[in-house]
Amino acid sequence: MTKLCINIDHIATLREARAATEPDPVHSVLICETAGASGIVCHLREDRRHINDRDLRILREVISTKLDLEMAATEEMRGIAREILPELVTLVPEKRQELTTEGGLDLTRVHPLLSSYIPSLQEKEIEVSLFIDPDKNQIELAKELGADFIEIHTGEYANAIREADAIRELERIRTAAVYAAEMGLKVNAGHGLNYHNVQPVLQIREIGEMSIGHSIISRAIFSGLDQAVRDMMAIFRAESR
Repeated sequence: MTKLCINIDHIATLREARAATEPDPVHSVLICETAGASGIVCHLREDRRHINDRDLRILREVISTKLDLEMAATEEMRGIAREILPELVTLVPEKRQELTTEGGLDLTRVHPLLSSYIPSLQEKEIEVSLFIDPDKNQIELAKELGADFIEIHTGEYANAIREADAIRELERIRTAAVYAAEMGLKVNAGHGLNYHNVQPVLQIREIGEMSIGHSIISRAIFSGLDQAVRDMMAIFRAESR
């Protein structure tokens, strides 16, 4: 069965909208894990627009499943990761002006940096995932760099308006997942996935784990976080039968 990891960034987004102390994303961990999540994802951004350093330190202490730390490949973040020791670091592109991560890393541009950056995390027993578009060249570079995982960016599929475009993007994801698995990479996927579009992606058996955040936190406003996670877990379990 494909694993579900919950991105809790937007609990912190709501807190930061009022520069307040609540809701505290740390409080979500037990709820998510009890409801069936296999891990917790958070993105520590350079501008700390949602998750902050205090959150990350406490999350490391309370998470009993897996901590996936999304971050840019900077010196500051490398030091933080080597101190906090998440089970997984997912390296993502980051721009200050973006609302959320826009597309995958271009490994042809950052290859020289990552050739030493990735081993410096792995030597601390941190697995490394590269957030990339479903592109064979990017997958080959990820393998060459020694990444443990790739995370396939599903945003183009999730944002497709026409059915034909969604079908085309889904096939790109499927082809990329199969190719990466054949090369010995573990495969995750995420970005823009929700209760309505996740089922076809779950049919791609090479994808071992999905990161979903915004849609679950959005539903939680109305149904509560426990029920929102359980609703998504029900979709995952149904597709695994």
